[in-house]
Amino acid sequence: MYIVKKLVDLANIPSPSGFTNTVIGYLESELQELGFSPRRTRKGALVAELGGKGRPLVLAAHVDTLGAMVKSLKPNGRLEITNVGGFTMNSIENENCVIHTKTGKSFTGTIQSISPSVHVFENARTLERKISNMEIRVDELVRSEEDLKNLGIEAGDFVSFDPRVMVTDSGFVKSRHLDDKASAAILLELAKKVSSGEAICGRKTYLFFSNYEEVGHGASAAMPDDCEEIISVDMGAIGDTLKTDEFVVSICAKDSGGPYDHSIVKGLIETAKKVKAEYSVDIYPFYGSDVEASLRAGYDVRFGLVGPGVEASHGYERTHYRALENTLKLLKGYIEN
Repeated sequence: MYIVKKLVDLANIPSPSGFTNTVIGYLESELQELGFSPRRTRKGALVAELGGKGRPLVLAAHVDTLGAMVKSLKPNGRLEITNVGGFTMNSIENENCVIHTKTGKSFTGTIQSISPSVHVFENARTLERKISNMEIRVDELVRSEEDLKNLGIEAGDFVSFDPRVMVTDSGFVKSRHLDDKASAAILLELAKKVSSGEAICGRKTYLFFSNYEEVGHGASAAMPDDCEEIISVDMGAIGDTLKTDEFVVSICAKDSGGPYDHSIVKGLIETAKKVKAEYSVDIYPFYGSDVEASLRAGYDVRFGLVGPGVEASHGYERTHYRALENTLKLLKGYIEN
């Protein structure tokens, strides 16, 4: 399945916000192979025109992820970190990671609390999990700050988390960073269908892959000049009283930034019904999308948000192939309309 293969490929490419050149290069190459001519923006995002005429539409997904950076080198040979994006510390505790130095070398390590052993530390269970109580144990012979310096590790080096990608026989995909690499894979599949003639752009359609969404300014610049509408394609939130699950495409009516364009929300619902995509309509209480960055930057556009349902967002996430397919079905119907 092309869409799952591309998702696995994308999830395995380290790309914390600010460290996205490799994943953007992957997307650029994939789109070129499909016959498109993508271009990079000065901020390092990627834009590709799929075709069509009139009513210009942008489908925007982000390929930057959560991660960390080295804040300082500790006297004990461990690394103090600062977070890139928002996540709970328990979601990264005991996770394997990679430190990407500015010299191009990479070193593996593990993120732990500063009291990791229940046999030694009385507060191993009760220590507050906050960023100042976390550190990286580097998988090298290091016992001092000087040892770390000799490896070429320094403040400002990026840290990526092991995605632990798994695809089950029952159709689930488990991985970190399904937010938002699941949507990026969906857009690649949509581009493939346009390239093969299986999908027809009934309106001028662009793809926009942003690279700073997790830190708030992903789609704030370099939108196509003629853009009239932006649909952010990002994961659907699951939990509490929300109706979204791991099998549907979620249509967001409102999030932390306020309501989405009512006419766009209605149009997405009508399209979902028309193409028989399994969908839900929800309000996300603690959520912001790329299109909000566009609006705050002053773009005069209509705007919406859809995406596959993703369980345990900003943790070890899970979705199902059906959610990917339902999102693809909705987007295909939307650009053909």
